Amino acid sequence: MKYSGIGGQAVIEGIMMRNRDRYAVAVRKPDGEIAVKVDECVPYSERFALAKVPFIRGSFSFVESMVLGMKTLMYSASFYEDDEEEEPSKFELWLEKVFGDKLDKVIMTGAMVIAFILALVIFMWLPLFLAGFVKRFIVSETLQALLEGVLRVVIFIFYIMLVSRTEDIRRTFMYHGAEHKCINCIEHGLPLNVDNVAVSSKEHKRCGTSFIIIVMIISILFFMVIRVHNPILRLASRIVLMPVIAGVSYEFLRLAGRSDNPVVNLFSKPGLCMQKLTTYEPDDSMIEVAIAATEAVFDWKKYQAEEFPGGPDALGLKLAEKAAARQEGQDRTA
Repeated sequence: MKYSGIGGQAVIEGIMMRNRDRYAVAVRKPDGEIAVKVDECVPYSERFALAKVPFIRGSFSFVESMVLGMKTLMYSASFYEDDEEEEPSKFELWLEKVFGDKLDKVIMTGAMVIAFILALVIFMWLPLFLAGFVKRFIVSETLQALLEGVLRVVIFIFYIMLVSRTEDIRRTFMYHGAEHKCINCIEHGLPLNVDNVAVSSKEHKRCGTSFIIIVMIISILFFMVIRVHNPILRLASRIVLMPVIAGVSYEFLRLAGRSDNPVVNLFSKPGLCMQKLTTYEPDDSMIEVAIAATEAVFDWKKYQAEEFPGGPDALGLKLAEKAAARQEGQDRTA
C-alpha cells in the first residue's frame, strides 16, 4: 500500500474527501442525484508556524479536522432540512438579529464547544470518577491508572455500540466504510470503480477512530507515570496533558499511514479492530457518492501511473480477481 495523501470523513448521506488545500463534499440528495461541492481550505500548517512542529502539529490537525468536519456536516444536513414552512421562534429571530450572516458560524462554534465539554465529561471525568471507587481495594496507583484507562476504552466502545443502533448513524458508518474503501482501492493500484471499491477493505490505518484509540492507549501510559493525588488537580492534569498525548498519537498515526513495518502494523491493530464498530459495508449507491467526492479533488489515474507503473500491488491483484468475480456474478443475476 502506497500513501496517497487523501483523507476524509462521512457526512449525512455523503462523503467529504480532502486532498491538501482542496476538499469536496458529495451528498446523495433526497431525489437520488449526487450533489458535489468543491472548495479550498488553507491548511493550518501554512497559516501557523507551530502547526509544522512535530508533536505539536497533532493538536492543530485535530482542531482543523473538527472545524472542517462540522462545516461539511452542516452543508450535508442542509439537503435534509424540514421542507415545511414554520414560523421561526422568538429565540431564532433574536439570534438572526444579533448575529446576522455569522449565525451559521456561531452555531457551528457552539456545537463544537458543547461536543468538547460532553467528551470531557463522558471520556475523562466519568472514568476517573468510577476508578475512584476502587481506591480502598487497589492500593497501587499504577493499577488505578490502568483501570481508569480500561474504563475509558470500555465506555467509548459502549458509546459507539449504543449510537450505532440508530438508523442515521448506521448509514453514516456505511458511508464511513465507503470512504475507506475508496482510499484503499486507490492505494493498492486498482482503477477507481464500484466493483474494485466494493471488494477493498473498509478499515484503514489513518482513520480518526484509530487516532482516538491510540490516544486512549497512550494516555494510559502517561497517567501510569504521572501521578497527582488531589482529585481536582488529577482531573486538570488529564485535560492539560491531552494536547501532548494527541501530539504523540498523531505522530504514530502519521507514521502508520506511510509505513508497512511489521511492528507499526502490530500497534495499529487495536485501531483497525475498533473500526469494525465504526465502519459498515456500504451499498453500491454509497460507493458511487464516495467515488464522486474522490474524483472531484484527486487525480487517481496520475497518482497510480506514478506509483504503480507495473500495475496493482500484490493485494491489489487479489482484489482485482474478487472484483471480476463480483461483476461476473452480477452479470449472471441480471
